[in-house]
Amino acid sequence: MIEVSHVSRTFGDFRAVSDVSFSIKTGEIVGLLGPNGAGKSTTMRMITGFLNMTSGSVKIDGKDITEDPVQAKRKIGYMPESAPLYGDMIVEDYLRYVAEIQGVNPAQRIPELCEQCGLKEVMHKNINDLSRGYRQRVGLAHALMNNPEILILDEPTSGLDPNQIGDVRNLIKEIGKTRTVIISTHILSEVETLCSRVIIISQGKLVADSPTAELRERYGHSLSIKIAAANVTGEKLAGEIAKITGVAGASASVAETVSGTDLGCAVISVNEKQEVRPAIFELCAKNNWPLYELTPQSNSLEDVFKILTTSEKSETEAAK
Repeated sequence: MIEVSHVSRTFGDFRAVSDVSFSIKTGEIVGLLGPNGAGKSTTMRMITGFLNMTSGSVKIDGKDITEDPVQAKRKIGYMPESAPLYGDMIVEDYLRYVAEIQGVNPAQRIPELCEQCGLKEVMHKNINDLSRGYRQRVGLAHALMNNPEILILDEPTSGLDPNQIGDVRNLIKEIGKTRTVIISTHILSEVETLCSRVIIISQGKLVADSPTAELRERYGHSLSIKIAAANVTGEKLAGEIAKITGVAGASASVAETVSGTDLGCAVISVNEKQEVRPAIFELCAKNNWPLYELTPQSNSLEDVFKILTTSEKSETEAAK
């Protein structure tokens, strides 16, 4: 559905995006991640045709965004971080205006979007009088007006409170059942909740492109386990567990008290694909250390993000 091939963009002497390539199939929900200034928004704007590329090509369902922009853009709905709304218009009038510009029947489409985007209560309100959450919903309705096959969202939950974030996430999840969706966001939990695949850009270059679960698994060498036991200090616990085969490292953690019982705590790192929990249980039983906690702590997407955007070597370079 989307083919991005060797795309670059420069602004004077500054190279914002450098030789980025990826493809997205119909029906995928993809998270586009990267630090501030990494090139995410620039990449999204080139995909939508909002910004010309310096080199490379973008094809939307086989249509080149540069050579055949009208046909390509008809398949795209785009909501930038700050939705370009006319604040002095009534919501219903604004949506009718958008529908007429795009050649869509407003009498049919607006009621559908009103229901889909949860705008029934604010259709007769001035856009300037809406909360940011409702303005985001209006922006989403705008992006969906021509019933696009592709939906591109730049920071769709930026500035929203937790309740609004939950509402918009549920809305995106529902919309994503029938469309290809690209979401750019700094909220990594949002990506883990919504996206089946992650693309990470750092310093204008593609550093990762993988299904979300596989990306975490690929960096599973830093899998850790937290242990809490009674009748032992954290230092003693860590020292003994460090002797177990498969334990890459162990260190004492902050002691805890549960129901009046003082616990020694330790965190260990485990070599990839090693199962050490039975040996830890046996060690504690042998030494009469009642075991209170034995909790695996896998790498989160946030951990992976930090690894890939702060290390000199990218995932794609390491795979070569």
